[in-house]
Amino acid sequence: MSLRTPLARALNRGSAHDGVHHWWVQRATAVALAPLAVWLTASLLTLPRSDHAAVSAWMASGLHPILLSITVVLAIWHGWLGLQVVIEDYVPRPGSRTVLLLLNAFVSTVLAAGAVYAVLRVALRGAA
Repeated sequence: MSLRTPLARALNRGSAHDGVHHWWVQRATAVALAPLAVWLTASLLTLPRSDHAAVSAWMASGLHPILLSITVVLAIWHGWLGLQVVIEDYVPRPGSRTVLLLLNAFVSTVLAAGAVYAVLRVALRGAA
């Protein structure tokens, strides 16, 4: 017994199983972000001062720039995946959907590159 419609059987169209990978990646980024968010919150709350110099010095020390870059990239990736699902599900016109999906990918890529550049610039300037 098949749950596919007669037209789907005739055209040999079934599930592409493409959404499972997307679902797993979004869950994996969420799980990875949980401890990173705790680390970031705890690290920033334990700073002795909250001025630019203290945060810059914190970013330039130890593993902080690496973990901060990973956190930013994962957060943007997670947001990109979530917004992609919203666009695919709720934008009815294919042309608008395509433009919004491309815009989402472009903005997410620019944000990730800019954020990593900013973290590395502050971290390397603070180390010099």
